Amino acid sequence: MNFLSRLRRVRKRLMSVGAASALAAGLLAGVSTPSNAATSLPCDIYAAGGTPCVAAHSTTRALYASYNGPLYQVRRSSDNTTRDIGVLSAGGYANAATQDSFCSGTTCLITVIYDQSGRGNNLTQAPGGGAAGGPDNLAVATAAPTTVGGHKAYGVYVAPGTGYRNNHTSGIATGDQPEGMYAIFDGTHYNGGCCFDYGNAETSSNDTGNGHMEAVYFGNIKVWGYGAGNGPWVMADLENGLFSGVNQHYNANDPTVNYRYLTAIVKGEPNHWSIRGGNAQSGGLSTFYNGVRPNVSGYNPMHKEGAIILGIGGDNSKGSAGTFYEGVMTSGYPSDATENSVQANITSAGYSTSTGGGTGGTLTPGSSISLRATTACCTDRYIRHQNDQAVTSVINSSSSSLDKNDATWIVHNGLANSSCVSFESKNYPGDYLRHQNFHLYRQTNDGSTLFAADATFCPQTGKSGQGTSLASYNYPDRFIRHYDNTVYIASDGGSNSFDSATSWADDVSWVVDQPWA
Repeated sequence: MNFLSRLRRVRKRLMSVGAASALAAGLLAGVSTPSNAATSLPCDIYAAGGTPCVAAHSTTRALYASYNGPLYQVRRSSDNTTRDIGVLSAGGYANAATQDSFCSGTTCLITVIYDQSGRGNNLTQAPGGGAAGGPDNLAVATAAPTTVGGHKAYGVYVAPGTGYRNNHTSGIATGDQPEGMYAIFDGTHYNGGCCFDYGNAETSSNDTGNGHMEAVYFGNIKVWGYGAGNGPWVMADLENGLFSGVNQHYNANDPTVNYRYLTAIVKGEPNHWSIRGGNAQSGGLSTFYNGVRPNVSGYNPMHKEGAIILGIGGDNSKGSAGTFYEGVMTSGYPSDATENSVQANITSAGYSTSTGGGTGGTLTPGSSISLRATTACCTDRYIRHQNDQAVTSVINSSSSSLDKNDATWIVHNGLANSSCVSFESKNYPGDYLRHQNFHLYRQTNDGSTLFAADATFCPQTGKSGQGTSLASYNYPDRFIRHYDNTVYIASDGGSNSFDSATSWADDVSWVVDQPWA
């Protein structure tokens, strides 16, 4: 029997069990027989490989070719009503326009991330646990804009204190049962807090011992384990240990990875587990570890409990930061070939960065800009520093050279997250616009992690429908706002006078203008 005949027989067997999938496409690569691989999405591919999805979460796209339901739910602060955000078509991308319309002029939070598998394993607000009280914060729905397949979408932006969980699941592995999982993360958004996880955890929200978790971790904490370089690393949170390989602490083969869009994989079966990863925009997967369970007692056999977490540790440790776009959990230990086909689908999905809309492409790192208010009262006023404090002042062609320089800022990639921006003073090099106690100041960059976070702002479409709104990196429900000519980071309603809901949408919307200096 020749090679082509053998391939056709393989294809016939796969088709007979309903597996017209990307696996078949991979086997038939280079053969002119047509393939419908383009219509097979990650969970179709896993099913064809004999390891079906038992949980599938995404705020950006469908993960089954036939899925035509909601991806997630948002709640707006103006009236506390909710809206499901679905797909543009079956098997398609998120309908971000629905969210933009519903959330226009106010702040929305992501309240539910729906499970596409049909098992009802939805993720909702995490309750308190042994490490921290709750309920946890919900993610701001507009804090992680992206594009996928050329369509606008939003990820789940996890700031410290944010977390999602389901302690009452169906079909998730327990005990030493085999499972796999992948997640797409923003590889530039991380910290050293515990623990930015997605995967299997305790059903009690408490630490119940070694081996009671199996989740993908991403970050640069070194307390329990780490890999090569300075991080961040993809590791496995197995409870009481973040493992980068067989050893309890250092494993040289687990590399630092910081792709803007990162595919992160952990999978495990009796006395065998793996870590894999790759660039979610191009290329294949690399295997960072493949071998026996850690050489520490309590992890062989495993004692998995079957809850699902996102953005937190198993005991509700919630000091972490990260961004999640999509992820699944499977029944059974997926083959490398299956995961390679999933990775091919992920790279073909077309993840790419978004400026957040409304910026007109002018927030370009290295450029000089001025930020003008859009509120009707104040369209001649610009953000400037005065005695180190950020205020708004009338600036025009007759203004002094000093005033014009004070109102000019140099755009940089965000000090804490390169997907966002930071603003350096034009006439005080090394000084940045930074919030402190919710007020904005011009201060010298001291190189600290806190300063970097306080001086980073993430652009979004202007809340009023014009210009650009700038969300605080570490307080993503707060935006740069002018109030009584002083500049703050302000929420839409709150206990502070500058959080007033009156004119909030206008006050947090800015025109990115040509620089005055």
